Amino acid sequence: MRLFLVRHAKAAPGEPDDLRALTDSGRRAARDLGERLKPEHPLTVLSSPLLRARETAEAIARAVGVVPETDERLAPGASAAALRAVVEDRADPVVVVGHQPDCSDIVFSFTGRVEQFAPGELHVIEL
Repeated sequence: MRLFLVRHAKAAPGEPDDLRALTDSGRRAARDLGERLKPEHPLTVLSSPLLRARETAEAIARAVGVVPETDERLAPGASAAALRAVVEDRADPVVVVGHQPDCSDIVFSFTGRVEQFAPGELHVIEL
């Protein structure tokens, strides 16, 4: 399975944390990610339930023509095992939008690579 692991785009500061929305630049970055992923033809877009991740996933999904889904297992603290369970039996390729440091930890668990994720950045993992 080809997995595009994305850290949500830039979010505004604020409280409560789970309701922090994307900034204007974050919304543009999320749209750009969608355009960048369009040629890859992702069939599934999944995200953390936090607003900033949902907004990022919605922009990507809109660009690639699918309906995004949220999953509680992708909330902050998500592990490689949780991600594997979430994508199991999903249409390939899959885009997953999550958080830091989870994204870096997941890449390391699957590949042994140490990767940093800036807001709105993605890395490809072959599962």
